[in-house]
Amino acid sequence: MEPSDQESPKLMEASSNISSAAEKGEATRQQQQSNNNNRCALTVDEVIEEHIGALGFSQILHALLVSIAWTFDAQTTLVSIFSDAQPAARLVATGAIVEGSSLCGFSTQEWEWVGGKSDTIVAEWNLICQHKFLVALPSTLFFIGSLFGSGVYGYLADSWFGRKKTLFLSCLLTFVTALAISFSPNVWVYAFLRFANGFFRSGIGSCCIVLATEVVGKKWRGQVGQYGFFFFTLGFLSLPLMAYLERNSWRNLYRIISFLPLGYALLLLPFAYESPRWLLVKGRNKEAMVVLKKLARLNGKQLPADLSLVDPIPTRDDQTSSPESFWKTKWAVKRVLMVMMAGFGSGFVYYGIQLNAENLNFNLYLTVAVNALMEFPAVFIGSFLLGVMNRRPLFSNSSYLAGISCLLCAVLSLHRVTRAISVAKWLQLAVEAFGFMASSTAYDVLYVYCVELFPTNVRNFAVSLLRQAFMLGASAAPLLVALGRDNAMMSFLVFGVASVLSGVVSLWLRETRNAPLYETLTQQGKAEEMGNATEHS
Repeated sequence: MEPSDQESPKLMEASSNISSAAEKGEATRQQQQSNNNNRCALTVDEVIEEHIGALGFSQILHALLVSIAWTFDAQTTLVSIFSDAQPAARLVATGAIVEGSSLCGFSTQEWEWVGGKSDTIVAEWNLICQHKFLVALPSTLFFIGSLFGSGVYGYLADSWFGRKKTLFLSCLLTFVTALAISFSPNVWVYAFLRFANGFFRSGIGSCCIVLATEVVGKKWRGQVGQYGFFFFTLGFLSLPLMAYLERNSWRNLYRIISFLPLGYALLLLPFAYESPRWLLVKGRNKEAMVVLKKLARLNGKQLPADLSLVDPIPTRDDQTSSPESFWKTKWAVKRVLMVMMAGFGSGFVYYGIQLNAENLNFNLYLTVAVNALMEFPAVFIGSFLLGVMNRRPLFSNSSYLAGISCLLCAVLSLHRVTRAISVAKWLQLAVEAFGFMASSTAYDVLYVYCVELFPTNVRNFAVSLLRQAFMLGASAAPLLVALGRDNAMMSFLVFGVASVLSGVVSLWLRETRNAPLYETLTQQGKAEEMGNATEHS
């Protein structure tokens, strides 16, 4: 064999080794480059925790700015306590005060309304006797409107409009419908406009709490979520004062509260940020980075120049992949049904106790003011407990306390009890106020709990479904309150049982304290499956 023939295989082997080494070197360089890129690509949670700060000046300012809108949510929701109340009447001949149910035995010439015919809709349109159940119709339709509107706004906030634009739209349309209500010619137009007002204001609460909590670290989500309820309380507390000043005209009361959301939408809301999580999910990465950089700058920090965000939807450019469907994701559907069941009972009791204030033997302005004041300790206690307790037992125990308080109020409403105990009515007011504080805590905690139970791409929709459940429960409350005018014990009894049951339902929900906020259904489903497997192993 010739030398050239013997060397040829060796040369080929050497060439192969050199080529293989070159390929390995290239692969190593690509891997190192990929690792470097991965080190600079972070999730929104990681950017907030590592570079912006879990809670700083920028997040507090942003949360307060968006939470102010809860004030108008409270006013439009609870204004009917005064505008739809049954005023005092007196006999023309003697001046004696007559109860509403007793007026049916007199002709309209024999009695008159003490405050005139313009102080409430009951006085203006004589909604008594055979027409007394019409008083409950506007409030019921308001909450039914809120039920439908919550679903629509939830879809808009998660899809096309985003959180900020949806909030602006809701405030603007709340102004239009509230102002229109003040020109209602009869109870039927009034009821329809209350339905429209409920529909259009329903985007305020869900957008506010999501906007406020999506820019803070996981440790502070519960506390920041309570900011909105503080402003809701301010709105609630402002109502007795405004109603007293305009006690002779329910129409002027509506005109006053109508202009507040308009001023907010035009003067304050433009300074709030869109949610960077929503921007990222929609593929608007540059805009998400701009928001995060502004938050960091106000906190006195600066994001790394080479930082990028992890795309939560890696198959975004894959034409064969289908978008995630909420209703085809079994764990999400099961979870939201449980949340809605708990929300129905919670909303029924929370709004029911407030509306039922007229069935206590007390001055209406005083009773509402006491209930409003009890919201403050509920907010502060809720904020503290959210920082040290798990969400599930906090909600369920608050619901149990509210239910027990309502059952005690039912007992104290019995005539033989009021005759036997001289201070029974004061005791009933105290127990009712404590029960309202507990129901307020449960209501507030469930909002925060729902935010943490679902990922970014359906979070606003899930919170809107919870709000629908709240409103469905609230829509049943006015009917029970109307029944309570003749039987106060029955109304409190039903409220008590409903509150206890809502606490029981929540025991099947997952605990979320200190859990990360996920961006997509798939991401959260996989993470929770891994967590369950780790717990069982």
